[in-house]
Amino acid sequence: MILFKFPSFKNIGGAAAILLLSLTTSCNDNPKNKDESGLTTVKNDTGLSLPEGFSGSIFADSLGAARHLAVTNSGNVFVKLGSLKDDKGIIRLSDKNKDGKADEQSGFANYGGTGIAIKDNKLYASSNTSVFRYDLDQEDMPVNMEKPDTIVYGLIDRRQHNSKSITLDNGGNIYVNIGAYSNACQEEDRTKGSPGRRPCPILDSAGGIWRFKAEKLKQTYDGNSRYATGLRNVVGLDWNAKNNQLFVMQHGRDQLHSLYPDLYNEQQSAELPAETMYALNEGDDAGWPYVYYDQNKNKKILNPEYGGDGEKTGAPEALDPVVAFPGHMAPNALLFYTGDMFPARYKNGAFIAFHGSWNRAPEPQEGYYVVFVPFENGKPSGDWEVFADGFAGAETIESPGDAKHRPTGLAQGPDGALYISDDAGGTIYKITY
Repeated sequence: MILFKFPSFKNIGGAAAILLLSLTTSCNDNPKNKDESGLTTVKNDTGLSLPEGFSGSIFADSLGAARHLAVTNSGNVFVKLGSLKDDKGIIRLSDKNKDGKADEQSGFANYGGTGIAIKDNKLYASSNTSVFRYDLDQEDMPVNMEKPDTIVYGLIDRRQHNSKSITLDNGGNIYVNIGAYSNACQEEDRTKGSPGRRPCPILDSAGGIWRFKAEKLKQTYDGNSRYATGLRNVVGLDWNAKNNQLFVMQHGRDQLHSLYPDLYNEQQSAELPAETMYALNEGDDAGWPYVYYDQNKNKKILNPEYGGDGEKTGAPEALDPVVAFPGHMAPNALLFYTGDMFPARYKNGAFIAFHGSWNRAPEPQEGYYVVFVPFENGKPSGDWEVFADGFAGAETIESPGDAKHRPTGLAQGPDGALYISDDAGGTIYKITY
């Protein structure tokens, strides 16, 4: 279990402290300055701060609600849009002249959504109810652009937590998040005094990860497809090839203070519960909605809807997280880095994009950055640290709507570059070393 406690919630290196720098593709002539934390920064067009030796550039901009993204072996980038722009839900970007910026753009797909992935020269993309598959030709163009194969259909979409994030393993399976359409499975959702339902009926078709065959057409719910349960909402997930296991990032529950002001003050509600990383095996149960994880007590705490008082523990059989982050930072992407461009300490470690959340009010907002968790032998091996910061465009954010950019998706290029998408400004960043 790797936990982290720090007043600003930003570990900037710990024992392996790193100097954060703001960089573009070239920083030789840019004036340096010190920010309030004492970090050396360099003013540049991206507005990002990065570890020393890294550089950042804007690969594309103004795309719309850019959610997750995927990169082909040829370096072409596919971006899934949360909502249609110019009647297109997927954008294909190419850098023909190899200058680090997209100079060719085209679009297709008549559905919005979040999930997108590439495996064995096939592109997989999700709407909020289905998963589709496209065959790519030698130019990375979908050959069945107008009529993609339907891999999965009929998934729950009740507007709340409805993004269907996806990842694939190396055994022909695709994993799909189906978020719970509820905060804590109350009889009346998000209503003060309403008790939780036990057993929670939502778990039959949501609140977990479902597994399907990547090559099989027209699959939907059946008795064998649920892979793991008790997960309120997973937007970021990735297959860890090092130990052949699925890892996910869960969004913790909301509104502890507003629903239970006698048990939680505003500060506690802003910091609890933890945003959690789980290493999943088939059949695992992470405990939602009955418990949440308290990163300060290092315990699973019984939710107040089920008789909890902020101290009582519960669900001892439920899975413990492998990393616990401060609450309400909204982890929206997870990527295990397997490239050779970055220094060796990053190899097989995890990058996580934190999107920022509304539920920290009236406390200051947190998130709006990409963090790194070092791994060894398929397990977390040290404290998490901020890798890329400055997306929000301001030091203090009162509301998520104030953020200029919000990190949402992560992808690795064939050369080892890291791509970051932003669904507020529609920007795609490219990070190199």
